[in-house]
Amino acid sequence: MTASKTGFFTHRDCSMHEMGPGHPECPARLDAIHDRLLVSGVADLLDHREAPPAPLADLELAHDRMHIAALRGLSDWLIEEELAGGPPLVQVDTDTSMNRHTWKAALRSAGAALAATDAVIAGELENAFCSVRPPGHHATRTKAMGFCFFNNVAVAAKYALQRHNLKRVAVVDFDVHHGNGTEDILAGDERALMVSIFQHPFYPYSGDQNPAPNMLNVPVPAYTKGMDVRDIVEMMWIPRLEAFKPEMIFISAGFDAHRDDDMGQLSLNEQDYTWITMRIKDVARRFSGGRIVSCLEGGYVMGPLARSVEAHVRVLADL
Repeated sequence: MTASKTGFFTHRDCSMHEMGPGHPECPARLDAIHDRLLVSGVADLLDHREAPPAPLADLELAHDRMHIAALRGLSDWLIEEELAGGPPLVQVDTDTSMNRHTWKAALRSAGAALAATDAVIAGELENAFCSVRPPGHHATRTKAMGFCFFNNVAVAAKYALQRHNLKRVAVVDFDVHHGNGTEDILAGDERALMVSIFQHPFYPYSGDQNPAPNMLNVPVPAYTKGMDVRDIVEMMWIPRLEAFKPEMIFISAGFDAHRDDDMGQLSLNEQDYTWITMRIKDVARRFSGGRIVSCLEGGYVMGPLARSVEAHVRVLADL
């Protein structure tokens, strides 16, 4: 059997980050994905790699130095407080909090995207999926929000441009929520194109106001069905991606647009994720040497999440 050309990046630190009992963005998400890929046999056909921590200098490609320092300081303070009998969590925004392991988990999440980028550009892998948390696409240049601390995909996209000297990279975001952080970081950078679809009006209530020319945001109403999303991909995303000719594609892979995920009200299913991934992969094959790095974003009901990731990874790995 030949070595797999699809990498699977994760790290146990990503499961140590918790935001409190009952929080939808929980460690069980990664367990559900891992178990599904194991049971289905897909795991055996992937190149498993451990995510290293992201170097702070690389995080600074997408984030303000003060943002990084503030999170690190908050983490140090929290560890000291907890040792002294203080609370195990500190709130960063209304729905986002840190525990003593969050800093390490966030570094591994971004580090997975960076290591995957290195391996794909080096030709060791054709593509990769990063099964990591915390997710990233709501984290802006200067703040953590919406369960996100560092913007994994935006960090990796900037890294591909700055460190590997690529001329054009594309970000594809199919989460139920608008990737406001990715837009904040990449807007106006002519070397990057971002195409996205998201439920609107819905958290974070952005993405519909005069985006920069390198942003193709497609807000859709609640209860939009998979076939309508496919039409949007075919008629709007694909022509823009083809005209841009990206040298590499990054995916913010959110599976909370699934019809059985109660975080949102869109109506996609596993077959839709298969189809969308196939269309992205076709563009990557024609323009990007097949180079794709996909990072987990949303998806909060374990069964649909695990099945959708399996569908997505099967396409990446040509299974």
